Amino acid sequence: MASCLSLHQHSIYCLSLTPTPTLRFSKWPYHHHHISTVVPSFRNNFLKLGSPTTVPSAVTESDSPRSLEPDPQTLLQQVADSFVLPADYFSQLPRDLRLDLNDAAFDLSNGPVKDECGEEVGEILLNITRAWEMADTSTSTALVDKLPFLVGSLTGSQKSAFGRRLLSAGRRFHSMGQYGEGEIQKIAKAMINTGKLLSASPVSGVDGEELKQQTRTFKFGDLQVELTSGKAYTGAAIAFIFSFLSWELSQGVESIPESSLQYANDNALFLAKSLRGSLLVMSYSSTILSAFAMVGLTLLGGQLKSEDK
Repeated sequence: MASCLSLHQHSIYCLSLTPTPTLRFSKWPYHHHHISTVVPSFRNNFLKLGSPTTVPSAVTESDSPRSLEPDPQTLLQQVADSFVLPADYFSQLPRDLRLDLNDAAFDLSNGPVKDECGEEVGEILLNITRAWEMADTSTSTALVDKLPFLVGSLTGSQKSAFGRRLLSAGRRFHSMGQYGEGEIQKIAKAMINTGKLLSASPVSGVDGEELKQQTRTFKFGDLQVELTSGKAYTGAAIAFIFSFLSWELSQGVESIPESSLQYANDNALFLAKSLRGSLLVMSYSSTILSAFAMVGLTLLGGQLKSEDK
């Protein structure tokens, strides 16, 4: 019994001398491994976000002011749509509105329209002018409908000149006021908006020189006369000659004394005196008007000459 007890104590002593392996338990072993793999990935993504980013040029260009401007062809199509009217619309306008329509026609094609707006567009504008003067609504609608397809072929100066004409004619329509169901004001709004956009078109150096060389034009009905300094001085010389002849005529008539007039009866004498007085009034009036015309044409010639320089 004693030997057994001694053996048991010896076994316990040996076990106490044997090194016991230490077991270390991690609370979330898989999570620890997952964190160790995620952290580098997150760091790389963070570094990528901090690097400069390239924005596509299409996005930046779409935000520029120029890209936000309406297309001239689209605006001209709105003008064409506004002229879709009943066939007798212009002919039914009151007399005062017909006069305003003629003024709009004059502003649309006044001056060297083919030189400023191009041969094709200028010809269409002249035909539109004739249609408005004749109150031909159908022809006007058909002609205006061609303009959106031609604006793309115009240069910068031609677009600018075309826009100024549309703007001036549109203001004429605007001055007509309200009529019918507001068709005229719709036309005015479309023409003014389009005219403002086209008149602001950039003009190159060559086109700018062409604009400087443009001359004024006087229009009376279908007659168009280009105004130059030479023609103004020529007109002043003609006015001087006509004024001189009128003055000489008045002096010749006035030199005839009334006592020398002898007629068969008093009625004939009274008629002769009346004609003599009328002739004197006309002669003096012609002299004065010719003198004013001479002075005006001389000043105009000087102004045109200075502009040419």
